[in-house]
Amino acid sequence: MGFRTGDFPPVDPEAFLRKPLLERTKTLALHWVEYGFGTPKMIHTTYVVKLLVLYVVGGTAAATASSGAGPFWDVAHWWNVPIVYEKLVLWTVLLEAVGLAGSWGPIAGKFKPMTGGVLFWARPGTIRLRPWRRVPFTNGDTRTVPDVVLYLALLGCLAVAIALPGDSSDLVDPALLVLVMVLLVLCGLRDKTVFLAARGEQYLPALLFFAVLPLTDLIVALKLLIVVVWVGAGVSKLGLHFSHVVAPMVSNSPAVPAKWFKRAQYRDFPRDIRPSTVAGAMAHVGGTLVEVVTPLVLLFSTSRPVTLAAVGLMVLFHLFIISTFPLAVPLEWNLLFAYATVFLFWGHPAWDGYAVSDMSSPWLAAAVVAGLAFFPVLGNLRPDLVSFLPSLRQYAGNWASALWAFAPGAEAKLNSLPHRPTSNQVDQLQAMGYPAPVAEITMQQTIAWRSMHSQGRGLFSLLVDHVPDLDRWTVREAEFGCNSLIGFNFGDGHLHNEDLINAVQSRIGFAPGEWIVVWVESQAIHSGVQHYKVIDAALGVIERGTWRVADAVNAQPWLPDGPIPYQVTWSARQVADGTGSDVRTPA
Repeated sequence: MGFRTGDFPPVDPEAFLRKPLLERTKTLALHWVEYGFGTPKMIHTTYVVKLLVLYVVGGTAAATASSGAGPFWDVAHWWNVPIVYEKLVLWTVLLEAVGLAGSWGPIAGKFKPMTGGVLFWARPGTIRLRPWRRVPFTNGDTRTVPDVVLYLALLGCLAVAIALPGDSSDLVDPALLVLVMVLLVLCGLRDKTVFLAARGEQYLPALLFFAVLPLTDLIVALKLLIVVVWVGAGVSKLGLHFSHVVAPMVSNSPAVPAKWFKRAQYRDFPRDIRPSTVAGAMAHVGGTLVEVVTPLVLLFSTSRPVTLAAVGLMVLFHLFIISTFPLAVPLEWNLLFAYATVFLFWGHPAWDGYAVSDMSSPWLAAAVVAGLAFFPVLGNLRPDLVSFLPSLRQYAGNWASALWAFAPGAEAKLNSLPHRPTSNQVDQLQAMGYPAPVAEITMQQTIAWRSMHSQGRGLFSLLVDHVPDLDRWTVREAEFGCNSLIGFNFGDGHLHNEDLINAVQSRIGFAPGEWIVVWVESQAIHSGVQHYKVIDAALGVIERGTWRVADAVNAQPWLPDGPIPYQVTWSARQVADGTGSDVRTPA
């Protein structure tokens, strides 16, 4: 991999695209093992520069200058000042809400333009996705002028809260924080995309604590918040999915140049690329164990050496994630968490009066924990009701996911979507000068990446069984595809379920059989199956069923033994034929 030249798969593009889909998937998955996406180092450098200039320098300069705690380069003066941390949280929410933080740039599938966010959410007529149908005044799927006004007001209030001068011994005016929270909730009830992009599930509780709690209670509540986020994410990694995340994530990391180490993540490259014991150890020792145990140590430790070691470990944990450049590129979020670890647990340690037992009331502590745990618990029991982000399943691999399949030529219809500020990603790449076959193979690398995850084996199995002549069709990774339609993606399949499909269909009108979506929900924590849907954009859901997660994780990405077994629980065809709904589909 060079600075400006990536590691493109070593194939003849024209000949490669004539091969069967699963053969192409195998070639690209094997290439991913050693090279990941093959991204030029120039792209990673762009992200690092953005992180350092816009986030670190820009954020700390804005936070310290308006807090009487500057200058920003005098870190020893402000690193443990509460208002600086508060304004850095606000700065992070602002960047996320604009679209300049997570899910930004080429690694997230935004090639030209590299920003989604504000280009979509400040434009009337674009698609919006309400989270719940029963909420009054949220009908429809079109962004209106009032939606844009709400969104711009949110950005404006965030900017004002950051810019207004404060005192290093005080905090931001609570009235401003209340206004930010109200606007974020109103925006989210109208369009869940904006709320999730702003990472409201994590920053909204923090803003609430800043607005209503005195200092000691505030610091302890913020500690409980970050610990719940860590432990919730750690618990979600206990299933069969997470090793399938770590292996391709390490393969994609520019910080891991050694091919032997990348190959070691897999059982027997190139014959068997299921995760190896090395990947399992990295996942569940370096990941799950660290993310569950270390935060609890931080929360209850009264020992300086133990606390310092735990702080260092969690900082390294987040820096490692940054170094892998995961495809949603949540770099700012990880850097904020690394700083928060130092600020909360070393800057305000238990032995200085900031232990859980120092909270003004045990009932308050219990209420904070119960409130923070509500959506994670509900989301893990009923993943269909709660996004995987409020469920705190970051990086766990247990995501709602989908693949889109277009009949020959049908994908181009998406470019006629009204008010859309961008085009299909394959067209964005061609606009940047890539030949059409190269652009197509680049996009197919994303479906190979999906095949390396547990859900991919089930999704490809459904496509093989439901799309005749599949090798001629265009198959796209829905996580990438949806961000060109709504301006954001973060691994959350609820952003590209039938609500989005119906919104697009109402504007474009695909014919039956032109756009087929295979979609699967996250695995509930108490279940061994995942629930899938097959959706025809013109006809709606045409099949529902389940597959066993154990069958999915035991298959190779390219399905050499054929589709995995799955159970059809309902089918429009069966209803029409009167043949019942409980049918076993053979492998």
